[in-house]
Amino acid sequence: MASKKKRQPARPQEFRSQALAEALERQDMAAVALALRHGNTVVPLIKPGPRDKPLDGGEVWTYRDPNTAEVALLLFSDAANKPANLPPAVGLHSPAWLRSFLSTHRSEITTVFLDIAGPHPMQASPGDLLAALDA
Repeated sequence: MASKKKRQPARPQEFRSQALAEALERQDMAAVALALRHGNTVVPLIKPGPRDKPLDGGEVWTYRDPNTAEVALLLFSDAANKPANLPPAVGLHSPAWLRSFLSTHRSEITTVFLDIAGPHPMQASPGDLLAALDA
């Protein structure tokens, strides 16, 4: 009788970037750029992608200021830093995704907030982040 191998349960996907968290804590833009170039970023989603593929899909949520109509992209070092009043779903996106998203929506997005509610918020323009990603 063939023995069945017990399948190990998949480890839950970690929705955080330690390197980005540490760079934001130091308020070090060079370290933030390095973390964004080499690690994943947590992004709020209106519509999540497939549950078994956290790096694939989902519709990104952006904030549009009702007074100015300016659009902001919010990025997080950790899903735990996302304010509760934002959509509950998050995605974990790669540096290539971030570069593509910023390039595609550069004319619409006026600013990017990193960990907007803390503990160590930072703000940058899409152009500055694209330059950091391409450095």
